[in-house]
Amino acid sequence: MKQQPDILVDGMDCGIQDMTVVTPDTLLVSKITKKRVQLVDSRKGEVLSEVQLPGAPGRMCLTDRNTAAVAMLGQKIQMIQVKDKTLTLGRVLTVREDIYGITSRSSNLVVSYSKPRWLEVISMEGKSLHQFHTTGKTQHFKHPWFMCTTPSETILISDWGTNKITKVDESLNILQTFTSRLLQSPHGITVVTEDQILVCSRGNHSLLLLQPSTNTVSTLLEEEDGIKRPWSLTYCPDRKKVYVALSYTNTIKVYQIT
Repeated sequence: MKQQPDILVDGMDCGIQDMTVVTPDTLLVSKITKKRVQLVDSRKGEVLSEVQLPGAPGRMCLTDRNTAAVAMLGQKIQMIQVKDKTLTLGRVLTVREDIYGITSRSSNLVVSYSKPRWLEVISMEGKSLHQFHTTGKTQHFKHPWFMCTTPSETILISDWGTNKITKVDESLNILQTFTSRLLQSPHGITVVTEDQILVCSRGNHSLLLLQPSTNTVSTLLEEEDGIKRPWSLTYCPDRKKVYVALSYTNTIKVYQIT
């Protein structure tokens, strides 16, 4: 991976919570400090449009090419429309518990909750379709903050409380659980291919490669490569670029896959 120039997003505040690629040249960025979501030119770092949210944003995902779902602190999901490089607020979904993570699968949303720690598949209207819920000694998750969907539409959950990555199917049945000494406080997670999963390992300042077919985890980038407390990341398949947001900064590191 070859390092590219950094993107500095609106230097007046910090607190990037999550990112997702909208087009080959634009990123959607959620920022907790001023409760807003920004559409950013990924070449220049210029903010093209932004919306103020009624609550603090956390993780987010695209549900289609023109719509994003943003998990807000509390029990709300804010839909945002993305059209002609302009953001507008859409409807709000109310869910059962406080949300940790969110991803989309087919025409539904998959969310993880903080108390208790469980997963749910919901429709775009907010109807519950599937649940994964364990308690007591059998509790599987502690802090399932970040999620992503693979090309085969399995779901990967990054849990910094257990230092594990878990793969589940469309009904939230556990397919695989990945552990490694390299997984230290895993946060952001994104898909390059079905067998190339990138993970922010915040505890040891590194970007990791998870390969489910061989159940292996390896280090791609370290602190000397510019990775310091990596928080979230996303991948642009058109440009073959990886974008990594660092904790407590406005900086997005950019790496070209060669």
